[in-house]
Amino acid sequence: MVDRVGKFFRSNLDLSVCRDACLYSWEHKVPLIAFSNDRCLTLFEHPLVDSLHTVYHEPKAEIMPSVEDLLSAVDIQKMIFLDTAEGVATNLRPFWSEATGGRANVVQAVPDMLEIVPPGTSKGSGVKLLLDHLGITAKEVMAIGDGENDIEMLELASLGIALSNGSEKTKAVANVIGASNDEDGVASAIYQYAF
Repeated sequence: MVDRVGKFFRSNLDLSVCRDACLYSWEHKVPLIAFSNDRCLTLFEHPLVDSLHTVYHEPKAEIMPSVEDLLSAVDIQKMIFLDTAEGVATNLRPFWSEATGGRANVVQAVPDMLEIVPPGTSKGSGVKLLLDHLGITAKEVMAIGDGENDIEMLELASLGIALSNGSEKTKAVANVIGASNDEDGVASAIYQYAF
């Protein structure tokens, strides 16, 4: 099923996970972004929330007046907590890995962000859906990544390339370690292996 904008599949987070995450964000004043289609929602202003727009070019986060307003505004596909790398590693990741209780997956692409996504969703499962739709096998695919959220995609592809500045977990599953993103590692890998 492909809709007008070419999306094949959409999975939403369990509402109870969203509610728990919003309440945690509000109570602990840890910034949280809820993603829904092309919208980003949050509960309060914070420099880290702004950085998602200015650094990562995500849509500017809309500040919602309450948890209930945020939850009733949209279906949420993923949520991201923003904190220091230490805060994510010592507080957020251990807490949310347990608190989701199988209702969601907890992953990290970068050290200062913690992503909460629906169970069974990953870049790997997304690539698999696309391959099935296009009638292409994984043997015909090269994947390039650097974050923990790239692991399943790298494992699926016949050639998985991790950037040298990527996470240790990502590099451990890769077939090849390429140059860093600061050294145009993606472009280098494409030129070296795809042409």
